[in-house]
Amino acid sequence: MSTILFELGCEELPPKSLKPLRDALQASVTEQLTAADITFDSIKAFAAPRRLAIQIQGISDKQPDRTEQKRGPAIKAAFDSDGNPTRAAMGFAKGLGIEASELITINTDKGDYVGYEQTIRGQATTELLPAIFQTALDNLPIAKRMRSGASRNEFVRPVQWVVLMQNDTVIDATIQGHQTGTQTRGHRFHSPDYHNIENAKDYEQLLDGLKVVADFDKRQMLINNQVKALADEVNSDAIVPQDLLDEVTALVDFPIALRASFEARFLQVPQEALISTMQADQKYFCLTDKTGKLQPYFIFITNIESKDPNQIIEGNEKVVRPRLADAEFFFLQDQKQPLFALTESLKNRVFQDKLGTIWEKSERIAKLAAFIATLMQQQGHDINVDETVRAGILSKADLASSLVGEYPELQGIAGTYYARLNDEPEAVSASLEEQYLPKFSGDVLPQTPIGICLALADRLDTLVGIFAIDQAPTGSKDPFSLRRSAIGILRILIEKQLPINLVALVEQAIKGYSDAEGSKIAKMGDTFTQVMAFLNSRYRAMYTEQGVSVDTIQAVQAINPHMPLDFDQRIRAVQAFSELSQASMLADSNKRVANILAKSEVSVADTVNEALLSESAEQNLYASVKQAQTVVQPLLEQAGYTQVLQTLASLDEPLTQFFDQVMVNSEDVALKNNRLALLKQVRALFLTVADISELQL
Repeated sequence: MSTILFELGCEELPPKSLKPLRDALQASVTEQLTAADITFDSIKAFAAPRRLAIQIQGISDKQPDRTEQKRGPAIKAAFDSDGNPTRAAMGFAKGLGIEASELITINTDKGDYVGYEQTIRGQATTELLPAIFQTALDNLPIAKRMRSGASRNEFVRPVQWVVLMQNDTVIDATIQGHQTGTQTRGHRFHSPDYHNIENAKDYEQLLDGLKVVADFDKRQMLINNQVKALADEVNSDAIVPQDLLDEVTALVDFPIALRASFEARFLQVPQEALISTMQADQKYFCLTDKTGKLQPYFIFITNIESKDPNQIIEGNEKVVRPRLADAEFFFLQDQKQPLFALTESLKNRVFQDKLGTIWEKSERIAKLAAFIATLMQQQGHDINVDETVRAGILSKADLASSLVGEYPELQGIAGTYYARLNDEPEAVSASLEEQYLPKFSGDVLPQTPIGICLALADRLDTLVGIFAIDQAPTGSKDPFSLRRSAIGILRILIEKQLPINLVALVEQAIKGYSDAEGSKIAKMGDTFTQVMAFLNSRYRAMYTEQGVSVDTIQAVQAINPHMPLDFDQRIRAVQAFSELSQASMLADSNKRVANILAKSEVSVADTVNEALLSESAEQNLYASVKQAQTVVQPLLEQAGYTQVLQTLASLDEPLTQFFDQVMVNSEDVALKNNRLALLKQVRALFLTVADISELQL
């Protein structure tokens, strides 16, 4: 057992790719070692701005020997009646380079064959490793590779050195066009020269002394701890997005956190703009107080241990000041006119070539949002329809602002700031930011009633319009993010407990494209059908992400509920039903009932003639069905689907007895049709909730 060290030294690697490259390198090497039957105790990957490395401890020195069995022709074909090898046997032996006398008999279930067993000696690990590491490098997820100078070898950045060692010895090889050695390099400024690695196990400790924290996770932990300590000193919390933290970790070998400040006057600017420019442009960590309000501080990570940190702090303050001043200028410039005035320029901005301007979209959003607000009012929600219309008209106004022009990610957010400055009603102001929620899977939903109306109206308008012009998503292409929009619609209606029918919403959204000059939608019927099918298809993606089984989703989709809240209640009911002891039997019985009814050559009656129920088993089933119908009806009116299925579970025994004792396809046509009518009632009872026959229990 020994320790292996591989290190690839490069020019600075792309920071956003460093962590994925590290993970992919380790995964590939691990997979190849396992496939080659080489055992090891542990494997650890390192990643820093100028290096990728792998350290393998307790690795076996060679592959184990293995016995390989070759099977030839059948015994009957391999030897003649006198026991002499035939041409078939001799040809098989010659192909293996052995004498026919060395062949053995292999017994199998299909008969006896001649064969040969040979021992394959395992290769030395050091012989296999160069190819393993080169293959791992070749398979790294690199979008665009480059060549350095006259070299034909390609990599994401020019390679400068390669280390490959077993304990204290070089494994001689050429990887990425470089001869392997034992020399690495330290920090670019603090320790730029080559340094010899005495032993593979000393790698991490050696680099620590050379001002390189090679372990990515350790480096990230150091950054986290330093940032928290500096934030605590000013009683603040640091904003540390994981993507930004990963990128900053990939930019430094030896992280040192420093805190700087900026003028408090910039805090009048929307803090989202300040945070955006400091994070995206400067890779700074912003600080907020305990209520989330931005503070006039930021923390940055330097890669140099300076004798005079104040110079570095002053330099960063000097760099960030013009960027914050730009944001301040745009913010003040926008305030020279009210938010509503910005809507005028929306009349010249195209939303989509065939669907009109952004102003026209705003008008459609206002009308559709008002329709939704009216429905919510009828359901008891406290919402002002006139304010909803106002919010719809203002919903896209900030797209014409200078601030959003510079920081597109502030759309909606800027509108909320400007609306409050213009003394718009708070319900209107808050909704302008909320209209874009949820922005991604798992994101928060709009909280205010008007925000909910705008979020639904905006998505429905886009969905209908894009389908109307035949730009529906295809394969992996979804340029308008319609899949995400559809799931957003479903989530809002379900999680906000809004019993609103999708049919009404889609029809109203289609009507929004009509005016005095006609409709922008040529095939309104086709558009309605396609949008409804698209929305219904999103249930599967949404619920499978929550861990709901596909057959449960299919059971509810089979009856095609048009109200997402109702769909969700049925999903939960079927999930609970699946846990019942009777569920499996009832699912099978429902399949049987469905098949029998499907094969009926005549139209099955809706009513049962009680006088024709001659068998006790069918009489018992009929009585159970009648009792279930009585219990189920009021439960359905209250959407008590879980209780409905629990009630129907009592049909388990009567159904089993019915199928055991009653011949459905009786020769007596009247009896047969009456029994089919009884089964139809059973089927109808279950279909009030879902098609239980779809369940695979």
